[in-house]
Amino acid sequence: MFRARLFAPALLIVGAVFLGSGCLQVSEIRYDEKKSEKNGVLIHITHGDNDPHRVLAALDMADRMAGIKEVLVYFDIDGVSVVLKDSEDLQYSHFFSSKTQIRKLLDKGVSIYVSPGGLKAAGKEPEDVAEGVRIAKKEDFFNFATGRILTLDY
Repeated sequence: MFRARLFAPALLIVGAVFLGSGCLQVSEIRYDEKKSEKNGVLIHITHGDNDPHRVLAALDMADRMAGIKEVLVYFDIDGVSVVLKDSEDLQYSHFFSSKTQIRKLLDKGVSIYVSPGGLKAAGKEPEDVAEGVRIAKKEDFFNFATGRILTLDY
């Protein structure tokens, strides 16, 4: 009983110190309040003319996101075939064609990259890549956004 009488006032004093110091307020900071961070969307396209629906849906999503977030589009695996100078202009359903969407994204300032390893595996050289599309370097993935990065794989 004697210990309980000493413990309760001590607990109140410790609680008052924490509340008065503002230590408990740290958890109240919300992510939305970090205005200086630039959030981004990485659209990862691994398919090519073998699945035009997937490619065109990905490019359409990149276009929709470009108005509100930083966007980076990355082509690798079979997707490499979409961003070559001599690539087919893919068509599917209601979507704009692949070349139309890529040009639109580049005009909006969206960064479009292709995998150097994917190019090599396809037997292609950097000179074979369409105008405006860049060969990816690892730094490119870390420099386009400073906040959260949402990745959408197609």
